Amino acid sequence: MSTCRAARRRRRRWSTGSCSCRRKSAARGAFFVAEDIIEAPAPNPLLGLGESIMAAAAGAVTAVSLARGGAELVLHADRTRWAPLHGLLRDGFAFEQLMDLCGTDFPARAERFEVVTNLLSLSLNRRVRVICTTDGDQPVPSLSALWPVAVWYERECWDMYGVVFAGLADMRRLLTDYGFEGHPLRKDFPLTGHVELRYDEARKQVVYEPVQLAQDFRNFDFMSPWEAMTTLPGDEKVHLIREERAKIERAEPAKPELPR
Repeated sequence: MSTCRAARRRRRRWSTGSCSCRRKSAARGAFFVAEDIIEAPAPNPLLGLGESIMAAAAGAVTAVSLARGGAELVLHADRTRWAPLHGLLRDGFAFEQLMDLCGTDFPARAERFEVVTNLLSLSLNRRVRVICTTDGDQPVPSLSALWPVAVWYERECWDMYGVVFAGLADMRRLLTDYGFEGHPLRKDFPLTGHVELRYDEARKQVVYEPVQLAQDFRNFDFMSPWEAMTTLPGDEKVHLIREERAKIERAEPAKPELPR
């Protein structure tokens, strides 16, 4: 019995079919697959910049870190060398502009206040955040000699937190009144304040008096409407109207549909 020529054809020992491998040997036999090389991620240039600043500052920078997913450089500074460090950042690393100076309060810490500056380099398109700590009694050197705009920011930080700036000539309050007591953004500042002011018609002037609350603080214990509350206070009339309307609709006979 004869068979066709294709059935008698011997199977080849190798194939030239397509393969998803990256590389295959040109000789007959098994394919050799090149292993994928996993490259290490490139180092963040901001971290290298922070290390360069730390080396040039000679002890003025105590720690370097990155914030916002590695997009912003953060320097932790020694308070006693606060002003020289900013001079180095301005003149040596091209951070020309002081964009902001503010404070934060952490009452549980021994040095509860942080003074934070945000600097901008227009030529390098970079930002850096510099932080130092104080307990409120130890003054922070003023930056007004480097940036005149720092006078406004430091006055605001003194007014809100009570942080003293050594070398600041204008130490007046900025956002509160002259006779204001305390510093409003401290975490231990009372919610009602210490004094209140009003215009006295008899004396024809603004007077300060101790805070007098018109009523005692009331803590309402109502269930939240987002937690399956069906009736809010004051909605009783609405539910009565709905019940009366439902009764009327049940009493009325159904109207027959008109033929089309």
